[in-house]
Amino acid sequence: MSTMANKYCLDANVLIQAWQKYYNPKFCPDYWKVLNELGKNGKIFIPELVYEEIIRTEDDLSKWLKGSKIPIQKINEPVTIHIRKILEDYSQLVDNTKARSLADPWVIAHALHENATVVTKEEKVTALNSNKIKIPNVCDSMGIRWINDFEFINELDIKFQCSLT
Repeated sequence: MSTMANKYCLDANVLIQAWQKYYNPKFCPDYWKVLNELGKNGKIFIPELVYEEIIRTEDDLSKWLKGSKIPIQKINEPVTIHIRKILEDYSQLVDNTKARSLADPWVIAHALHENATVVTKEEKVTALNSNKIKIPNVCDSMGIRWINDFEFINELDIKFQCSLT
């Protein structure tokens, strides 16, 4: 049995950190071309709340995302059923006081609905005394496959071209 997924649900941090840190389009435009191609082919998607989280800030990533081919999954009845269960069982996933991680449960709910693998930069919290819970913890608990963006690149056998200009 292959571990490769048919679809991948991207967390906001996968796009934000890639843009800001290691795959900025100024020096790695291929990454963004590949994401567009994967979006066009229906291999990747982002939940509506991830899209809204990113475009809330008017910057270059926001502009790129608005013109990208990455499908945006709308909230529907099956997703809302999943979200109720996630928030009921894992309320500490969302930090309402700081308005952070608000899209996290939606990433999980959409992945569950689409039978997709979650791609996130978050790491599993393993400390027993931690009050925090992260996407990987919930995914493991619910039997949803998750990987980081480097595993995603490796799994899809993505190669980047480098050159001197």
